[in-house]
Amino acid sequence: MAPKKKADLPVKFVAEWTLPAAATLGSSVRAHGILLQVRSKLPPAVKKSLTVVVGTLALKMLEGQEPVFRSASATVQRTLQDIENLPVIPREIEDILTIKTSERHRWLKDGRLPSAGTRTVKLRGRARKITFHVFDPRRVEEILDRDLVATWREEDALTAAENRRKAAWKAKLARAEKTAQKAQPAPSSNPEDQDGHKLAGWAEFEREGLLR
Repeated sequence: MAPKKKADLPVKFVAEWTLPAAATLGSSVRAHGILLQVRSKLPPAVKKSLTVVVGTLALKMLEGQEPVFRSASATVQRTLQDIENLPVIPREIEDILTIKTSERHRWLKDGRLPSAGTRTVKLRGRARKITFHVFDPRRVEEILDRDLVATWREEDALTAAENRRKAAWKAKLARAEKTAQKAQPAPSSNPEDQDGHKLAGWAEFEREGLLR
């Protein structure tokens, strides 16, 4: 016999905060990242009471939790005051700009995607720490507004085509050099054979003894 589901207790206290577009940059991944940032400021017992749905944070608590609710609400409100400037992490920028990890690495390396610093975090349940670059949300917004990703992809396509052309030309030269080397006769130790490399008419010149 299947166990009976616990009846949902009625929610007594509810508070909601709509995240500004300048903070989420149109990304659900970014909105979830903001949720995690705000949750990190709350007590462990309260974290799960805060959720995000379609760009809106919602804090819901049961009857009898009013003091905790008021304290948590104040913490959320305070944390959201400067949330638009929260650095953008790698998985967020990939979702915001709709780019691949390889593109992020390439553009970060060549300076088109400037880093705003690094962050080091410890993986949950592990001793190992990881360090990654973060990005200025205003710079990310500029890249998005100016559609720079399309421009960068065009530049990369031209560079790749030029690199292929150069590689093909080098390969062609290498093949030509190899063919030329095979066509040359092997050097001989026979003095008479070596004479064949002298200028035309040299044998006659020697017979006449003009150099004596």
